[in-house]
Amino acid sequence: MPRPPEAPANPQQPSPSPKGPRGGETESAWAFWRSVLITLLVALGIRQFLMEARFIPSGSMLPGLQINDRLLVEKLSLRNREPRRGEILVFNSPFHFDPALRKDRNSGPLRCLLVNIPLVGSLPGLQEPACDAYIKRVVALPGERVAVDPRGRVSINGKLLNEPYVKNYCPVDSQGAGPCRTINTVVPAGSVLVLGDNRANSWDGRFWPGSPFLPQKEVIGRAFYRFWPLDRLGELGENDKASGESAVPPLLIPEAPATAPAAPPPPAPAR
Repeated sequence: MPRPPEAPANPQQPSPSPKGPRGGETESAWAFWRSVLITLLVALGIRQFLMEARFIPSGSMLPGLQINDRLLVEKLSLRNREPRRGEILVFNSPFHFDPALRKDRNSGPLRCLLVNIPLVGSLPGLQEPACDAYIKRVVALPGERVAVDPRGRVSINGKLLNEPYVKNYCPVDSQGAGPCRTINTVVPAGSVLVLGDNRANSWDGRFWPGSPFLPQKEVIGRAFYRFWPLDRLGELGENDKASGESAVPPLLIPEAPATAPAAPPPPAPAR
């Protein structure tokens, strides 16, 4: 009996899937990096518009804020209201906004972005003071007459301000003169006066050459919570003070020289 002819190959038969092991690996890799990208974008969005973490690298806010304290800085509340007295603000460097300091500064967005990346910002030649951030406390509001005496004590409209968070005042000589500069003026609209709690060692509005005031548009956010170290975990407020410490009276220093002493150097930025 003759054999039936063999059926021809089905032209409609699907060819092997191009997705072999390599195709699957490619899709998995793309899914992974897509997730990483989305996570980074979300994190950047939160940091830019909602909240970020900062640490204290200097002693300008002692004793309430210690070196290496970790803080949370929120950015929403000050979009709808003005800063309040006693609040702790993180703001752009005076080298960014002070007219006498910002000359010839290279503080473009790209450079500042690189400077603020951990480890990258410490590379030689990349540091830029105008890209730093500072942290100080609000002591005077728009329209108020503010006076800061040689010890660093603040008066508002002629009344001495109660500042339980200040423990270290500026030293003065027997004539009441000292190295810390004084202020006696009215706070302009749209600005506040900010000072460090450590009045004897804080590069704040008293020493900025262009103007002593912080424009509110330069505020990054409000420090409101300390999350490290754990033994001092908690919210920050206008009455922050180190427990168990008593106020330190102003110290006397030798007679001031004929020439005015130089202003103290800027403290490390509060990144």
